[in-house]
Amino acid sequence: MVIPARLRKRFGLEEGSIVTAEETDDGILIRPAVLVPVERYSPERKAEFLLSTATTSADYHKARTSVRKLGLDPDSIPHQRPV
Repeated sequence: MVIPARLRKRFGLEEGSIVTAEETDDGILIRPAVLVPVERYSPERKAEFLLSTATTSADYHKARTSVRKLGLDPDSIPHQRPV
């Protein structure tokens, strides 16, 4: 979709800006869009989350089992143990 220069200027859009288009009862509503990068977690990062978010001893032991299922050694993952 090409937005004319006068409209881009009026609404603070730069050439090449990402927008969304929504159908409304009155026509089409065009809005600026924001792109947010998606973080993809490595198995090690997932393991760190599992281990560091355990709040009880039982949770921690379950987390260690889950980390082993990821093919990782829980003791090799930097993390905070529950108090």
